[in-house]
Amino acid sequence: MSRAALLVLADGRFPAGGHAHSGGAEAAVRAGRVTDAPSLEEFCRGRLHTAGLVAAALAAAAVLGADPGELDAAADARTPSPALRAAARRLGRQLLRAARSTWPSAELDALARRFPKGAHQPVVLGLAARAAGLAPEDAAHCAVYESVSGPATATVRLLSLDPFDATGVLARLAPELDRVADSAVEAARRVAGEGADALPAASAPLLEVGAEWHAGWPVRLFAS
Repeated sequence: MSRAALLVLADGRFPAGGHAHSGGAEAAVRAGRVTDAPSLEEFCRGRLHTAGLVAAALAAAAVLGADPGELDAAADARTPSPALRAAARRLGRQLLRAARSTWPSAELDALARRFPKGAHQPVVLGLAARAAGLAPEDAAHCAVYESVSGPATATVRLLSLDPFDATGVLARLAPELDRVADSAVEAARRVAGEGADALPAASAPLLEVGAEWHAGWPVRLFAS
């Protein structure tokens, strides 16, 4: 295992397309739910314990060798919003392109053939981590970090928030990121015996509603 590979995969400059997505922050800012660093922290905390937990468990399960088709179906079932499902598949397709170039793998090639329009991003993330020789804990940490770093970065643009304040939010959430990643891996390890129903299905209705609202805007800074 190369821990440096985790840094490459989690780096915001890795060409996986995440910079174009706000993780629901743009809709939350427009709705007045995120206005400053404290409200951003609460938004990120809610996202971490719902969408972040689910994504981390899916990614960890993919590293552990669970069937990608079963995991993709589980991701679909846990994403009621058509707009969010479409965004997850676009991100998955872009991540898969980057991962196949960075860590060539027969499993990644097979995933591309199986899902020509893109698999859900967390599933791709897990197989990319597996191709890079990373552990399920690494994939889970990458997923939970993405779940909060995207909104934090987007809010710097959306609100002209001080980047130091946005980074402070991420630092304060770090212990919770560790705990959520551990919970995700624990659930992922049960998939071999219990199937995908063992994965968490934490709900974030405002993210789903906000995504549908956001998708209808004529002008927006971020794709989702």
